[in-house]
Amino acid sequence: MTSFTLKIIALVSMFCDHFGDAFVKNFSFLNLIGRIAFPIFAFQISEGFIHTKNIKKYFLRLGIFALISQIPFSLFAYKFLQASPFSLNVFFTLFIGLIGIYLFDNIDKAYKLSINESNINGVSSDTKKIKVKQFLSNFIGFVIVILLAYVAEILNTDYGFWGVIVVFMFYVLKGKKLVTALTFFALCVIKYLPELILSNFHIIYISLALCTFLPIIFINEYNGKQGIKVKYLLYIFYPLHLLLLYLLF
Repeated sequence: MTSFTLKIIALVSMFCDHFGDAFVKNFSFLNLIGRIAFPIFAFQISEGFIHTKNIKKYFLRLGIFALISQIPFSLFAYKFLQASPFSLNVFFTLFIGLIGIYLFDNIDKAYKLSINESNINGVSSDTKKIKVKQFLSNFIGFVIVILLAYVAEILNTDYGFWGVIVVFMFYVLKGKKLVTALTFFALCVIKYLPELILSNFHIIYISLALCTFLPIIFINEYNGKQGIKVKYLLYIFYPLHLLLLYLLF
């Protein structure tokens, strides 16, 4: 399954979700389908970071479309979801997630560079010290990602804290399909656990958790290939479909 195929699955499921909000207005099967979208977008951010040739342009692109999408998102969310007008759209969540993996990656690179320089200069480090330094490097990176996730929650971005953690998870566990699936399942349970408990494990919240986990099947079928190149498809589709649904319904 190519990156293009994943994007189409995500776009269709996102449209179903928002169409359900606008047309049906009450919770429906369309909203369950919509749970498929965000995890795929989060995965695409981690892949985009790994494969981008220009991280500055990647940040700029995400940031610009986060700003462009905010008015359509606010209009849609206020009209159909009764959401706060101060909520921020999903591009802000993805942007913060990208910052997280960028900083984590640079801290890790700085650690490895220091080890290489020590070896070049003939300063040997025992295995125990290397492991301690690696642990501290990873720990600092994790703390930064957690803090950024809290920032997303405070700013009331779409998917908030959980969304940033999912972006980071796909990056840090890349290539480990089983571990990724198990970790993501745990994150899905955590996300819906309060509602599950309060509703006495109502079928709706069980379905939401399962449907949020469902896209891991598609993600694990990803073959690492780009497929048809449509760089701006998601960026343009997101604000455009929100604005059209707002105007039509």
